[in-house]
Amino acid sequence: MSEKKRGYIPNYARFIMGGSAGMGATVFVQPLDLVKNRMQMSGVGGSTKTHTSTFHAITSILRQEGVFGVYNGLSAGLLRQATYTTTRLGVYTSLMEKFKRPDGSPPSFLLKCALGMAAGAIGSFIGTPAEISLIRMTSDGRLPLEQRRNYTSVFNALYRITKEEGLLTLWRGCGPTVTRAVVVNAAQLATYSQAKQALLSTSYFRDDLLCHFGASMISGLATTLASMPVDIAKTSRDSGLGFASS
Repeated sequence: MSEKKRGYIPNYARFIMGGSAGMGATVFVQPLDLVKNRMQMSGVGGSTKTHTSTFHAITSILRQEGVFGVYNGLSAGLLRQATYTTTRLGVYTSLMEKFKRPDGSPPSFLLKCALGMAAGAIGSFIGTPAEISLIRMTSDGRLPLEQRRNYTSVFNALYRITKEEGLLTLWRGCGPTVTRAVVVNAAQLATYSQAKQALLSTSYFRDDLLCHFGASMISGLATTLASMPVDIAKTSRDSGLGFASS
């Protein structure tokens, strides 16, 4: 049968769809990502802890920086998805096709985990410069006025970081970033599979959208808990503050 059979998706389209989906999601989650970064940086490096809760962080940002303040770093977030997510999902789906069993069935669960971890590591390495820019742009508002970098866009951030601090600074904290990606992908794959299996074992779920949504919610919670320690380390290093101050 021709390779262009019904349902066939070429590899380049997998990359494009993955990146586009990630960029679309970023438009909605960027405010939460900014709040997360601000709360992780609150109290780092001996500074006063400025945010006591998510609600307190949101109200403080809105009051001090305005409604659009919660979208600081959006361009960096979009570039991060265009690099990290596009690469991660594209590589993963390509590897899944390559490592299919001789009978055409998907690879084993452990191999899926390994492929996901490899794809996450590759994608995170490529996406680290955008990640650095995102962390700096979202944490800029917590600094005193005279210390703020005031990047106007992700491209301005990349240019200035390279010019002022050197090209290799774009990969500062690459180790924690790659480690986090490996942890996230391992947790996502393992918990999503197990959660879906558990839901289907009950009489309340079928293999439909609701089941996938429920498994995704459980997987997202487990992934957040598993990755939070290394995520805090990565955020502090990427910001250029705290225990990796420049």
